[in-house]
Amino acid sequence: MEMYGDLNFTVLGFSCNQFGLQAPEVNHETLNILKYVRPGGGFVPKFPVFGKVEVNGLNEDPLFTYLKETLPFVNPVIGEMKKLFWSPIKVNDIRWNFEKFLITADGTPFKRYDLHCPIEKVEKDITELI
Repeated sequence: MEMYGDLNFTVLGFSCNQFGLQAPEVNHETLNILKYVRPGGGFVPKFPVFGKVEVNGLNEDPLFTYLKETLPFVNPVIGEMKKLFWSPIKVNDIRWNFEKFLITADGTPFKRYDLHCPIEKVEKDITELI
């Protein structure tokens, strides 16, 4: 947001408790958790943070169903997943926190990034789209 916030760009944040049960808070506690616990240090997001959703399994939010269907993994490796808290498991499931999706200004899903993707690669793709 600091690099691209003045342009036609925004980040959208979604909390999810399906990854190691690391987000047990209720929605009204999320901003305080970010500010004082994780990452803490007074962090206040400069982007919208939405209510908690499920991104995998029977109760997954339709947005994430659409994103995963539109941007499937090229070479999925199910074995990389940590302890799972959803069912059924599908090959294109989001594997862990901080997986990212880049969407064009007109709402078209453009690219999917796993949690190990260097942020510089994401920044390069954002620059190309903007």
